Amino acid sequence: MADAVADAAAKLQLGDMPAPAENGTKLQLDEETGEWVSKGELKKRLAKRAKKALKEKNKDANDTATALKAAQDAVASKKPKERMEEAAIDPDAMFKQGFLNDVFNERPENQVFTRFPPEPNGFLHIGHAKAIAVNFGFARYHGGKCYLRFDDTNPEAEEEIYFTAIEEMVRWLGFDPYKITYSSDNFDRLYELAEKLITLGKAYVCHCGDDELKLQRGGEKGTSPRYRCKHAEQTVEENIQQFRNMRDGKYKPREAFLRMKQDITDGNPQMWDLAAYRVLDKPHHRTGSKWKIYPTYDFTHCLCDSFEGITHSLCTTEFFLSRTSYEWLNKQLVEFQPMQREYGRLSISGTVLSKRKLKELVEKKYVRGWDDPRLYTLIAVRRRGVPPGAILEFVNELGVTTTNSIIQISRFEQTIRRYLERTVPRLMLVLDPVPVVIEDADEFDGIEISVPFSPKNPAMGDHKIKFSKTVYIDRSDFREVDSKDYFRLAPGKTVGLLQAPFPIKATSFTKDEATGKVAEIRAMFDRETKKPKTFIQWVAAGEGSGSRKCEVRLHNPLFKSENPAATEGGYLNDINPDSEVIYPDAVIESGFDEVKARAPWPEAAGEDKLGKGGPESVRFQGMRVAYFAMDSDSTKDKIVLNRIVSLKEDKEKS
Repeated sequence: MADAVADAAAKLQLGDMPAPAENGTKLQLDEETGEWVSKGELKKRLAKRAKKALKEKNKDANDTATALKAAQDAVASKKPKERMEEAAIDPDAMFKQGFLNDVFNERPENQVFTRFPPEPNGFLHIGHAKAIAVNFGFARYHGGKCYLRFDDTNPEAEEEIYFTAIEEMVRWLGFDPYKITYSSDNFDRLYELAEKLITLGKAYVCHCGDDELKLQRGGEKGTSPRYRCKHAEQTVEENIQQFRNMRDGKYKPREAFLRMKQDITDGNPQMWDLAAYRVLDKPHHRTGSKWKIYPTYDFTHCLCDSFEGITHSLCTTEFFLSRTSYEWLNKQLVEFQPMQREYGRLSISGTVLSKRKLKELVEKKYVRGWDDPRLYTLIAVRRRGVPPGAILEFVNELGVTTTNSIIQISRFEQTIRRYLERTVPRLMLVLDPVPVVIEDADEFDGIEISVPFSPKNPAMGDHKIKFSKTVYIDRSDFREVDSKDYFRLAPGKTVGLLQAPFPIKATSFTKDEATGKVAEIRAMFDRETKKPKTFIQWVAAGEGSGSRKCEVRLHNPLFKSENPAATEGGYLNDINPDSEVIYPDAVIESGFDEVKARAPWPEAAGEDKLGKGGPESVRFQGMRVAYFAMDSDSTKDKIVLNRIVSLKEDKEKS
């Protein structure tokens, strides 16, 4: 009988049972314990449980924050101690001592005038950056002014694109010309002085061919006696008439040219009756068809220096012998005498800088164009992302002497690397992404993590990134089979994610049957390991993460050797087949948008204000990868990045 009653009660739903009475009071069910208690007792129990639940919730939140902080502290503890910052190089050091200081002391002036006088027949290269820094910097340091003067005396080789590019590069390096002038501004005045030189008996019209000219100058090897051209015996009147015939188009190119009557017996070839004017059947971009004759560099340069009141004419040592003819001609024709002095030019090994070779590389499609980041034209160096301030720092580090210098690319890159280390923010970038699903990360999915742009420079600020249950890591950071000397992710192995709540341990992975590559990695948080041996970068997956897909171009040296020109069969046989490696599916974290909005990085030289700079001024360090800049191929919908330099020097190249 008792068993039957018990079975019947068990079949009843608890909520369907009538509430028993206690001393005439109706009781209420405590659903958590199954007990019938008074209304007051139940209220107390519910209040106590709510308080306990709130406490647990706060504890969970604190645990999450603690986990985040512990992870970030662990990252910090794994970082090697930062080396003491190298003392910043005095940007005016090269003007305070050495060659340039001696030049000023030789001719101290209250008002210094210099000039940068490029020929507009090609794009400037890295060597010209030194000439720009020397001429503009010398004038600035001494409170003077520097002209940008285009030496446009050869219309056969000059194009408007070069004028524009040269001025852009000067301003990009942070210099504003006092005036932009052209040698062609002085064509009328130069012609008058040429006639004056004839009347002084110091110039004559010559009709000799190349073979005769070689004999006059001592033959092929300079072993025969030098002698003066027979045309030097013509009268002043004859020379004036023939020179005017040249001007009026009565001679074809190479049929006649005006020569200065100098000193054929002098040991300096620059005194062997140099050409002053030649006939060129080509319209000039500024003067049109007005002139049939054009002055040479040797006639034009020194006189234009005098016209503009140049106090210190600074040029490279290839013009050392020209100083004699420079001074000779000015003394014949003008009152103001500039002072020319010569410094060593800058060259970079492992590349080519000649216009002819660069043009061949472009025309034969070995590179994308004159601004290809693998070249060392200034427009290419800029597109690669090298900051103008780093170039100026490099020139200043080298100093200025009378010795020509051939510098290894690695030394140039080391200066860039040091400069970027202290001036650009850091972001997480994954070149070859593979997804990692962290199976127990639900509680952290979507949380925001505050990350500094630079651990060295708090002034750069910080930014927020979202953590997600699925993150991308670089394929190179996972190995299917573990080994003792491998410290990144592998099955059963733990690795830290930079700034993430906990390290992760890989539990399994799947592979793509078609490619054989790892397609997905499964992992769990390793909540026990506080300080993993290695931390790797990651990028959150998913639309709400703010992460962006991008194309990354890693540029390596264009040539395999230090001296491409010496390669058997020519420099084109030295082309490096791996000079450009492209990662089309890279991903970058959401902080990139803020870095882009705040460009240029850094605000220096010709990029000294917010928004003043092209896409290449969007620079950052991709943590554990390299330094990068945005490429001009980028669009609103597609980010393209160029590697500026690696994080560390490649020991094989040094």
